[in-house]
Amino acid sequence: MIKFFKALYLNQSFFVVLFGIAAIFLFSYWMPFLYPIGWLALVLFFLVFIVELSLLFSSEGITAERILPEKFSNSDENEVQLKVKNNRNLKLWVELIDELPVQFQKRDFLIRFNLKPGEEREETYFVRPVARGEYFFGRLNIFTASQIGLAKSRKSVCENEMVKVYPSFIQMRQFDFLATDQRITRPGLKKIRKIGHTLEFEQIKEYVSGDDARTINWKATAKQAHLMVNQYQDERSQSVYSVIDTGRVMKMPFNGLSLLDYAINSSLAFSNVALKKKDKVGLIGFSNKMEIMLKANSRRSQLKLIQEHLYNVETNYFDTDYNLLYAHLKKRIPQRSLLMLYTNFEHISGLKKRLPSLKALAKNHLLVVIFFENTSLQELIESKPEEIGPAAHQTIAEEFAHNKKLILKELQQNGIQAVLSKPQELSLDTINKYLEIKARGML
Repeated sequence: MIKFFKALYLNQSFFVVLFGIAAIFLFSYWMPFLYPIGWLALVLFFLVFIVELSLLFSSEGITAERILPEKFSNSDENEVQLKVKNNRNLKLWVELIDELPVQFQKRDFLIRFNLKPGEEREETYFVRPVARGEYFFGRLNIFTASQIGLAKSRKSVCENEMVKVYPSFIQMRQFDFLATDQRITRPGLKKIRKIGHTLEFEQIKEYVSGDDARTINWKATAKQAHLMVNQYQDERSQSVYSVIDTGRVMKMPFNGLSLLDYAINSSLAFSNVALKKKDKVGLIGFSNKMEIMLKANSRRSQLKLIQEHLYNVETNYFDTDYNLLYAHLKKRIPQRSLLMLYTNFEHISGLKKRLPSLKALAKNHLLVVIFFENTSLQELIESKPEEIGPAAHQTIAEEFAHNKKLILKELQQNGIQAVLSKPQELSLDTINKYLEIKARGML
């Protein structure tokens, strides 16, 4: 009985009709002929109400399920499907209220539609997570009402379903083509001229227009009686590491994501391309202590291991210890490797403190420092202030932007590769830099 009353909800029409009957009884004080009409209306009302309750609660009237993907992609639109079926021989009005994870902070989810007898319907909606971790869905509540419309019943299914939010694997797949065909052009991709032949021999093939004349194989040409050329491919099985600073400098937000989230999404996309280039990829996370150390490997399961290490990484409020990073890498990674270091510097003084450690790393490895351009200041810099206050703010913003360029120049002058990137273009800039390094044989 308690379960019945918990599942029963009265519609507004129930109270409207009941108020109308009460009005009839009220006016019957002055017009006695309304009194029996009021009683007749009340009896008919309760009979209709009982009939509707029997229709709504007599059998398994409606079934529903929520279909969730195995995992969500951070910062991307992810699809959630709802399937509802009407098992009764009458038309039903349906309201769906899905209890979304608390991270979305959405409390007005509602889908309304009607179902014909025996009809099955699919509804799709999209969610965009902006933080990695575990997301718990609450109950899927289904409210059904008949065409009478006095009451509705509630049914709850699919309680406490959990989905893990991983770094953006959708973004990772968007850059798959870079590992297979470099002839494809796309806005933002750089065409890089290969210098020298720090490449591995692949095969001998027929000469076609556009091939480098320096690669002509004269012995094979003499045998085949037409021009043959050597074809080369980039060196493989080189160790490549994504090194992610998880300190407080990566806590800064941009378009709902932290800089750490952008770095993690980029490192996953970059690692996928490097693996398909047959290089060995690894992962390092550090702040005031070593958080993650995944040795470089080229096995197929390596990308999944990287995802598992990254999906719940969070920033902390400690200063990053670059001396610790240098000591750890010197002990654990003795061979020369490519280190793609994701960090951030807001002022040249911050770089100066860490420059000795960065220079020491660059002696043993090919170090690429990737840091972020503060694009939120650009609008302020381009504005035309008419008062002293906004003009002062603009001057400070220009100083911050100038500091970023000084940091880039300082790194390059000390023989350290550097990339200054906008957060939204980080993956593309990182992969471009990696492809440039491979094409120039710098590792």
